Amino acid sequence: MPLDPQIKQVMEATAALGLPAPYTVSPQEARANAKKRPRPAGPEVAKVEDRNIPSSDGDVPVRIYTPEGSGPFPILAWYHGGGWVVGDLESADATARDLCVGGKCVVVSVDYRLSPETKFPGPADDCWATTTWAVENAASINGDASRLAVGGDSAGGNLAAAMCLMAAD
Repeated sequence: MPLDPQIKQVMEATAALGLPAPYTVSPQEARANAKKRPRPAGPEVAKVEDRNIPSSDGDVPVRIYTPEGSGPFPILAWYHGGGWVVGDLESADATARDLCVGGKCVVVSVDYRLSPETKFPGPADDCWATTTWAVENAASINGDASRLAVGGDSAGGNLAAAMCLMAAD
């Protein structure tokens, strides 16, 4: 099966950079190298807002994406991937925009703390604080708290599963 042309283009551009594999360098170097990789631009959305959400361990940065139209909209709490070590609001931007437009939902993209500086359960605590904040403050972000979903890619997918388990408790 052939690769999607956009994926192939990103893979070729990344290979041309000659960056070492992330697992062969320090976390700081892996983060710096990740920022050098090409990032596709996502679609335009009606509104993008950066906020800091209070938690028991300090503020957690989030980026809130609102689609065109009138709400209230469903809410998606989105947790970026990156092997627990890399990833941030910028690396998740295009995906969050795609999800906002495609899902016609408010996306709350979470910049949880990374490893190895933050040990478990720090990232899960950050995600829980921001997700519960989104529910409790849904009206302020033009969201509908009764229509909440969580999601993520890679490490973020693990965090999304953890949020479901925490909500069940």
